[in-house]
Amino acid sequence: MDIKRAYRFRFYPTPEQEVILAQTFGCARFAYNYMLRLRTDAWLKERKHVGYHETSTALTKLKREPEYIWLNEVSSVPVQQALRHLQTSFTNFFAHRARYPTFKSKHGKQAAEYTTGAFRWDGETIKLAKMDASLNVRWSRKIPKAAKLTTCTVSKDKAGRYFISMLCDDAVSAKKKVKGQVGIDLGLTHFAVLSTGEKIAGPKAFRKNEKRLAKAQRRLAKKQKASKNRAKAKLKVARLHAKIANARNDFLHKLSTRLINENQVIAIETLAVSNMQKNHCLAKSIGDSGWSEFVRQLEYKALWYGRTLVGIDRWYPSTKRCHECGHIALKMGLEIREWTCPECGARHDRDVNAAKNVLTAGLAGLACGENVSPVLL
Repeated sequence: MDIKRAYRFRFYPTPEQEVILAQTFGCARFAYNYMLRLRTDAWLKERKHVGYHETSTALTKLKREPEYIWLNEVSSVPVQQALRHLQTSFTNFFAHRARYPTFKSKHGKQAAEYTTGAFRWDGETIKLAKMDASLNVRWSRKIPKAAKLTTCTVSKDKAGRYFISMLCDDAVSAKKKVKGQVGIDLGLTHFAVLSTGEKIAGPKAFRKNEKRLAKAQRRLAKKQKASKNRAKAKLKVARLHAKIANARNDFLHKLSTRLINENQVIAIETLAVSNMQKNHCLAKSIGDSGWSEFVRQLEYKALWYGRTLVGIDRWYPSTKRCHECGHIALKMGLEIREWTCPECGARHDRDVNAAKNVLTAGLAGLACGENVSPVLL
């Protein structure tokens, strides 16, 4: 299967490269914000539609003006790509896939995209336009020789770390078929409970660092605005957030990869996470779990490696249904962790029973034998 795969690495720029990257980030951000204002004003004041080609022409004229001559000091490719990203944002907005585009801030994450003509890749080193030396990249894994590099995106996060994401035209082959089948019940006490009876605890990265984060944020709030001490405190908060995100992503990738390798069919509940987070008592724990990201990883990995991922309708009573006889209980509060079926007398662990029902419903849905509204993900 031919796919688009991105390889992301951290790199350490020299002081000269940091200056060039800062200028590039600033020019790309300025072009995006300037043209967003241009397109918005044209519609609000004149009801005139301005598209990508009009903004590209306007950028060319802008570079000729003495006031904006500094736009020519960096590579033109990232600046031009910013206009393409703006056009994509408007396309998503008009298709009701996203909100109206907003202005980019110099205090947030910075990024610049380079296309094929703006970088040089020899299979071992990469050199960007307007730079005299190659980037000092920490190659944590090898890029396949057969992969064709199309674009690379350089970014700087709030924690001050630099990354390069290399997008390639790659090919993946399906993994060898296995006999494993598993149902997954996602929860808060345990991140996931499998139909095999295994209970997998989540990292709870935010909960473990919550006190440290609160202390760092209080110190940040007391610093004088625009001072160097405030910048240092802000960097500490950002690094702590990055540590939490890294721990969560590492756990999710390892677990999703393991499940894909061990099972041919994976059944999972289709959860409305955004609606569940409206419960203010559970919102923090749900956000800390990362359910949506976990399902997203299962989706693309199953597609790549020839596995079947089936989602069960969110209204299917997996928790209240007895796996042995099919009896459905009328009510079952969250405080009930174990229960006995009044019909057959079977003793159930709440989550394990739900995982078994999820697997049964998924297999039945694939065989078109039971009406559980399965959704192939």
